[in-house]
Order: sequence, then structure tokens, then C-alpha cells
Amino acid sequence: MTDAPLRWQQVVLSLQLLLEYPLIVGGMTALDLHGFTHYRTPDLKTVHLYGRVKPPGWLNKLDLPQHFVVHNSDTLFAEDPIAFGLGSLAYDVRKDTARDHSKLTGGSLEELSWGQWEWPLTLSSPERAYLEFLDELPGKASFHHADMIMQGAVNFRPGRMQKLLRDCKSIKVKRLFFFFADRHRHAWRKQLDPDAFDLGSGKRMLVRGGRLDPVYHITVPGDLDAEQ
Repeated sequence: MTDAPLRWQQVVLSLQLLLEYPLIVGGMTALDLHGFTHYRTPDLKTVHLYGRVKPPGWLNKLDLPQHFVVHNSDTLFAEDPIAFGLGSLAYDVRKDTARDHSKLTGGSLEELSWGQWEWPLTLSSPERAYLEFLDELPGKASFHHADMIMQGAVNFRPGRMQKLLRDCKSIKVKRLFFFFADRHRHAWRKQLDPDAFDLGSGKRMLVRGGRLDPVYHITVPGDLDAEQ
């Protein structure tokens, strides 16, 4: 009888809970786990992690079919919501009660139970993960993919989105967010005022040969229609 193969979730849980690395599952990997499965490949090949520390050198030397890509979250968000995995913060020993994670992290992170023992895997909330994904445009992600994800973002929470947009340091990401949000006009969009956030000034060329969006002054692919 052979041992069960190592899974990438086990590696991340070890980083978060045992080694106390402040790394969380984010971006497209978190969106995938939250059920935003447009263009999903049958087998996950890349696991996106976000944090402000370098991962251990052995991370991509493990015998796994997945490759870990670690992003520096400091370039995207001003604040770091946690020191390490939410599972380490999940229980108040003195009061013998579970804590409210949303109060600890401002709703930017969530917890997903994994495996037979339901270990707490810490990952970005859908709202935060979408901003992380937008940061990959245009080089490592597609506008069409971002558009399809926003189409399914009916349940984005405006309160969480507002906090994340205020904390977001990337002018590009904030402009892209409102560009895609305007295209799909979900009910929560009415509760977010672009003028309440720093969207910078001037034009931003994101796509060579693309068309300039007249509202947010970013270039987008010409085959991405302005109206839905």
C-alpha cells in the first residue's frame, strides 16, 4: 500500500498553520475555489499565493503537478490584513468561542475547509481575488476572462469592495474594476462611487492598438464591446 500523494493544499496549510508564513491563496486560484470557473482548465497547474514575504526555497522543488507563483501583495494593497493563516486566529481560547474573521480582516480574506479533517485554508475573498486578478492584466491574464468573471460577480459585497478599493494602491486595477463593473451593471455597482477613490489622472495605455475608454481613460481591446 502506497502513501497518498502530496496535495498543494497540504503544502499551503503547512505554510499558513505550522510555519506561520503570511501567505494566502489569491488571484485566479482563489476565484476558482470560490466557483468562478469560466475558462477553467481540468487540472490546476498554477497556485497563486499573495503575501509580503519570500516563500521558502523548497516550495517549487516538491513533487507536485502544480507550480506556485508568489506575488508581493505590498504592491497592490496598503494594509496587510493578517500575520498568518486565519485558522491560527479562529478560536478565542479565553472566551471558548470562535472569532468573527470578517472583523479581523475587514472581509478581505475568507476560510475554506479542506480535506477529511476540514483544515482551514486561508484565501482571498472573491472581491479581493478579483482585484488581484486584474493586476495581472494585460500580460498574464486576458480582458475577456476578466469580463466573464465580472459577469458572474452578482454577489460581490459593496461594503467589502469599498474597503478594498480604498486600500488598493494600483490606479490601473481600480480603473479596470470600474470599467468591467459598468459593463455588467450589477445591483451592488450603484453603491460604489468612482469619485470616492483615487483613480489618478491622465490616460493609461494597457493595450497597443486598442480603443480608449472615454470614462476611465484606459485602452482596452477593440473587440471588447463598449456596451453589453
